[in-house]
Amino acid sequence: MSAPKAEKKKKELTKHGDTRIDNYYWLNERENPEVIKYLKAENEYTKNMLGHTEGFQKKLYEEIVGRIKKDDQSVPYKFNGYYYITRFENKNEYPIYSRKKENLETDEEIMLNVNELAKGFDYFHVNGVKVSPDNKLLAYGVDTVSRRKYTIHFKNLKTGEILEDKLPNTTGSVAWANDNKTVFYTVKDETLRPYKIYKHILRTDPKTDELIYTENDATFNCLVYQSKSREYIIIASSSTLSDEYRFLDANDPSREFKIVQPREKDLEYSIAHFKDKLYILTNYKAKNFRLMETPVTNTLKENWKEVIPHRKDVLIEDIEIFNNFLAVSERKDGLNHLRIINWKTNNDYYIDFNEETYVAYFSVNPDFDSDVIRYGYSSLTVPHSTFDYNMISKKQTLLKQSEVVGGYNADNYHAERLWATAQDGTKIPISLVYKKRLKKDGKNPLLLYAYGSYGYSTEPWFSSVRLSLLDRGFVYAIAHVRGGEEMGRSWYEAGKLLKKKNTFTDFINCGEHLIQQNFTNSEHLFAMGGSAGGLLMGAIINMKPEIFKAVVATVPFVDVITTMLDESIPLTTGEYDEWGNPNKKEYYDYMLSYSPYDQLEAKDYPAMLVTTGLHDSQVQYWEPAKWVAKLRDMKTDDNILLLKTNMDYGHGGASGRFKIYEETALEYAFILDQVNINN
Repeated sequence: MSAPKAEKKKKELTKHGDTRIDNYYWLNERENPEVIKYLKAENEYTKNMLGHTEGFQKKLYEEIVGRIKKDDQSVPYKFNGYYYITRFENKNEYPIYSRKKENLETDEEIMLNVNELAKGFDYFHVNGVKVSPDNKLLAYGVDTVSRRKYTIHFKNLKTGEILEDKLPNTTGSVAWANDNKTVFYTVKDETLRPYKIYKHILRTDPKTDELIYTENDATFNCLVYQSKSREYIIIASSSTLSDEYRFLDANDPSREFKIVQPREKDLEYSIAHFKDKLYILTNYKAKNFRLMETPVTNTLKENWKEVIPHRKDVLIEDIEIFNNFLAVSERKDGLNHLRIINWKTNNDYYIDFNEETYVAYFSVNPDFDSDVIRYGYSSLTVPHSTFDYNMISKKQTLLKQSEVVGGYNADNYHAERLWATAQDGTKIPISLVYKKRLKKDGKNPLLLYAYGSYGYSTEPWFSSVRLSLLDRGFVYAIAHVRGGEEMGRSWYEAGKLLKKKNTFTDFINCGEHLIQQNFTNSEHLFAMGGSAGGLLMGAIINMKPEIFKAVVATVPFVDVITTMLDESIPLTTGEYDEWGNPNKKEYYDYMLSYSPYDQLEAKDYPAMLVTTGLHDSQVQYWEPAKWVAKLRDMKTDDNILLLKTNMDYGHGGASGRFKIYEETALEYAFILDQVNINN
């Protein structure tokens, strides 16, 4: 079967006196039957070219979902008189939200069975499940398209009645006021930017809802939520590099919101309320952030007092406040550290984790009065675990460790951390895991993954899915490249804007280091990334295609210039602080120099599988579609190039807990097929 060939329709795009020719610009016409025809032709080609792996795909899928416990539930947590539980039954795709009053021996009350709601829908996602302060009403958001536009519904938990109130085109979440009838919610604009906050009173017409706040700056998003103390409703308005907060007494939702600190360029902060103070985590005169406090009655930054100072080698990421203790999540040398500080004595210590590479994080801690903090822990060899930790006795209790059905022995695997050297001398951490029997003979298949944008740190989580590769002899590695925040705030700043290429060269240097260390070779080195990590995949195959056997790019952001010049596309305006604004020539020239779509050349490229979703709200489907069409036209090799468009889903893939792994099985089958592994 011959590969589809998209028709060329010349389109000139001129900016700053530079004219680019885009022959596939027409593919952005979602309603054009010719576009749909082309996408379906690519799907048929992918199906045909991987037809010999269909049985293997099915086996991989069954293997992956077979490790997932069918009857499973979250660790219950107590809030406002009830224990809350999210659980799954049998082979059902969706969660059941339930609760038990006062203790876990009482009868279960099912608040929401998403499996019942999802019947008849190809895609169904519930978001923002929140109970009213009097425990009688439930709010929840529903998306049936996969565009992340939710309609909020309300349910009477005593009678089961679904109220007539429906709030469309929202983020899916509400903030309850303490009168149990007033909610605040966020509406999205045509670019899917959350930009307006409304107040709704239950059993009134949503068309009469009062507009509370409008975010007029197109580079900012806004959201609304209730503080942990339940005393305030908080509006947060944020861009990539600036924040602004407002708060309102949750007991009197008719009053006006009060601003905490007006926005300033490059001033980031977040707030937590405790007693008569706000605790403010901020980068104010502190690149790696510091913790401040200020009276609720006087919140401007001139009144902020330091609680935890800035440190050059430690990034403060999060806090959890209790009556007797302050818990702080810090990052040093690329790893999470949980620090406990006694409010009265100011004595502190760290919870001890004895692995080279791991992730630790705060779990659900709704109670100020507790001396027990709940946290989560995982590593490349240790499944997700939930602990209760007594901050006085330092005794920890394992509440749950995710079960790997069929058996799993961590002793059979080895995780370690390596350091590659970037071309400018910077040391780049790599986390990797493999079977202990593995020989470092330079011939092992190795999958190298990275993201590297937005200051998002790629954590070394455990994955039972990944066992399908490890047990077939693969090494799995994470390149903690610049653009993430693993090594502090400067790590992020060194991989964005006019330094973005560091992200790409770091990844290449990590791949080369793994080859030098005899883990693999260029005939066995695979690369994978999605979304902004898909941009990374597009850049590395232009820069150094010869060291990669094959690449998987999922929902890749690859048409950087055209997208960032189009303010009608979701996310564009809010991304200027990440990528730069190409309306300014300096940024245009730099972005053009690495934009994967614009930098394609007539040369050999690795084998590739590219995936996208027709309803993707984050990276529009036409970016990968155009990229593949142009790549197919220009490349000089005979390596396989495949595009798979999911016609029913968006950025995150399928909505069910099992169905989502059908695409994983496809990706794994593609990778394994490249090294002739088919069982």
